[in-house]
Amino acid sequence: MELCVGIAKVRKYATSESGDTVEVVERPKGGLSVVLADGQSSGKGAKWISTLVVRKVITLLAEGVRDGAAARAASDSLFTERSGKVSSTLNILSVDNQTRTLVITRNNPAPAIIARNEEISILDESSLPIGLYRGTRPVINELALEPGLTIVVYTDGIVHAGSRYGQTIDLHTCLKALLENENPSPQFIADSLLENALNLDQGRPSDDISVVVMRVMSRTGDEVRRMTVRLPLDIR
Repeated sequence: MELCVGIAKVRKYATSESGDTVEVVERPKGGLSVVLADGQSSGKGAKWISTLVVRKVITLLAEGVRDGAAARAASDSLFTERSGKVSSTLNILSVDNQTRTLVITRNNPAPAIIARNEEISILDESSLPIGLYRGTRPVINELALEPGLTIVVYTDGIVHAGSRYGQTIDLHTCLKALLENENPSPQFIADSLLENALNLDQGRPSDDISVVVMRVMSRTGDEVRRMTVRLPLDIR
């Protein structure tokens, strides 16, 4: 088996900076974690919040701290820094080589989506953002690794896509249609979901949107680890 990750994100229309932050970190005893945070509001203030949260989490994960403890520490840190007046959503997706499991840690009212090949389920247990209260705990799910296992997490910009025009995105149906294609890559899935959301917003997203797709696939390659990043630059 091999792990593949796809990430697609776009900032709110007419803002200079996205308030969402995504980072990838290798785990000290093998494996990988992807951390996604969405700071309250949008623009530079939201970016400061989400960056603070993500940096706290990835520093702790790199030191071997468990995902749930890292999420709680990030919440307490934000609560202390801003006196409980601002919040951030937080998602951590981790593959652990030792336990051979995929761990989903969520402080996000937006559900996570799980697909086992074409069988799709929703993780929608009530979950609070971090930073508003001391001791906020995440919702944690742990799944055995198997080929075809796909996890999708996202910020609320995708949930609200199309709301200005009386439309909503049906992520369950979109993902099911994408998985009917022959072995789609996580990047293809992330790009397609983001494109659907942008179409509903008529190309002018009403909020920052980020989509992270993690997929366990049958191994076809060599021993080389690879990462590709595409970042459009604003040259003024």
